[in-house]
Amino acid sequence: MTIILEKKYIPLADYFASASSQKITLSFTEIEQIMGQQLPNAAYLNKSWWKKTKPPAKHFHAWMDAGYYVSDVMTNRFVTFERINPAEGDGSSSGNEDVLLIRQAEHGDARSLIALQKLVEGESEYMLYGKDERIQSTQSMRKQIIEWKQQGHSTIFIAILNGEHVGYLMVIGNTAARAAHRAAIVLGIQKSAQNKGLATSLLEKAENWAKSKGVNRLELTVVEENNAARKLYEKSGYKEEGIREKALMIGGKPYNEIYMAKFLD
Repeated sequence: MTIILEKKYIPLADYFASASSQKITLSFTEIEQIMGQQLPNAAYLNKSWWKKTKPPAKHFHAWMDAGYYVSDVMTNRFVTFERINPAEGDGSSSGNEDVLLIRQAEHGDARSLIALQKLVEGESEYMLYGKDERIQSTQSMRKQIIEWKQQGHSTIFIAILNGEHVGYLMVIGNTAARAAHRAAIVLGIQKSAQNKGLATSLLEKAENWAKSKGVNRLELTVVEENNAARKLYEKSGYKEEGIREKALMIGGKPYNEIYMAKFLD
């Protein structure tokens, strides 16, 4: 019999389906970042909520269907999950394997997403906004996420590594019929999570989503000196289309931007 989870627990189920560790400990904050929504009050107040394994409750299927059970709960702090049958693991798991989940942003991600953007911009030399320049409220970000989901031509993907939001990719489409076939992308990964394949995974998710929406051209701009980003995009099939000269002023110095695009066949 197929168990139908509440929508808000599906990302949690996807997370555990991707896991291979024998033991996983997640803070309540990390669990909510995975879900993109708040846990119910009962999860904060009662250890028994986590221990339930019988109907009418269904939330426990998010981890039990992936072969995990709750072995420990520290109320309002963390939950530890362990494999029901250790033999189902890879036999060499030490609990340090990375678990990556990529999903579309929900309105409950607004605060975390703004913090992530500011962190990425503060670490990068080449983003549009510099350190502490971005001014956006949680309310406005929440509104943007909701509007984009309703309109259907734009979206945001979040990369969640081990329960932490570490990267994002925005796909910004067009409402005009003549431009509905194209969308711009903006990608950001915090430094501590770079070189782990997250950017490639985000790009693949964005392409699949774009195809489902009838978008067949993805475009972006990248600072000419940003060699790492240019190599990433070239490896992913993006081609240079031109130069926007002196498009950005960084530290009082003009920088060119490269136009790049990929056609989704």
